Amino acid sequence: MNGVVTEQPSAALDPQETLRYARHLILPEVGPAGQAKLKAARVLCVGAGGLGSPIGLYLGAAGVGTIGMVDFDVVDLTNLQRQIIHGTSDVGRSKLESAAEAVREVNPHVRIVPHPVRLTSANALEILRDYDVVVDGTDNFPTRYLVNDACVLLGKPYVYGSIFRFEGQNAVFATEGGPCYRCLFAEPPPPGMVPSCAEGGVLGVLPGIVGTIQALETIKLLLGLGETLAGRLLIIDALKMKFRELRLSRDPACPVCGDNPTVTALIDYEQFCGIEPESKGTNGMEPEATEISASQLKELLDSGDKITLIDVREPNEWEIGNLGLQGARLIPLKELPQLYEEIDSGDDIVVYCRSGARSARAADFLRQQGYERVRNLEGGIRAWSEDVDPSIPKY
Repeated sequence: MNGVVTEQPSAALDPQETLRYARHLILPEVGPAGQAKLKAARVLCVGAGGLGSPIGLYLGAAGVGTIGMVDFDVVDLTNLQRQIIHGTSDVGRSKLESAAEAVREVNPHVRIVPHPVRLTSANALEILRDYDVVVDGTDNFPTRYLVNDACVLLGKPYVYGSIFRFEGQNAVFATEGGPCYRCLFAEPPPPGMVPSCAEGGVLGVLPGIVGTIQALETIKLLLGLGETLAGRLLIIDALKMKFRELRLSRDPACPVCGDNPTVTALIDYEQFCGIEPESKGTNGMEPEATEISASQLKELLDSGDKITLIDVREPNEWEIGNLGLQGARLIPLKELPQLYEEIDSGDDIVVYCRSGARSARAADFLRQQGYERVRNLEGGIRAWSEDVDPSIPKY
């Protein structure tokens, strides 16, 4: 069930806390009064993954009294390259349980409030309203727009961070008189235009940098220190180790925080971002199959059926592992619009990728070009490794 913030911890520091926070207390800008502010503060971290790891650990170490965490996922082995709040023994365990245990190990004086749910328009206002600052550790556009709009409606500062491959971004949105996320990104990118970390990859240390900056900005907001990233977008190029900054201003025509807002309640953010729900037939049954399971594909291949296999991953992913089947061809998704005519439209075609997301887009594209006999390998090469050939590495 959802965590509920009720009783607040006493702001007075006991002797153990005084010793623990000694390096804060001797800073004139923090001191005992500032540390008491941190102890009385309530911060919500949305996500306990790559960004949520440094956010949770550093806010806990700093002595933020109440830290709420929203996550409904479990720890996967592929998380451990960047999600340092979890360990190998946590694989398969709830991320919330693992993260809460790690933060308590760092600082047992901190109270963790777990919210083991998917954040939605139905529950966001209820969950966010009890906190002073909301920190976004998510990796998808619907949740970013949801968190932004909820923060604007509730008057909560929104500490933003995002990562992709070797680039990171940081900002603080929804402060009084400042811009919100929609002032910068009025419309989401077309579905599939920006790959997820699972599809595009991310250098493992990058979320540590971006998430640590988010924790720093949160502490500055709570203490009223310095100049925050409100009105600024910090862009990090990790390969060149360059930081550049864009000045942001509130858009008077913004539909959420503008002078005459048109969005005054939370909406369907998946629809807003162009993510359509899975369709059903008029009788409630599934429509004509457009996907094929790994075991079904294996049966067809074993029976001698001629199947054209198209791998839409990147060449470096092909080198990690491929189906190794005769006739399998690599055509990266971004090259498909230029090369699709080389595929015989009369063939039975199965497209695949790592997990099935990119190949689903490839299958849709081919159907739009008139290819009628095309199916997507459900679960991608990971499913093939699990159900057919475990010698193919999963990543």
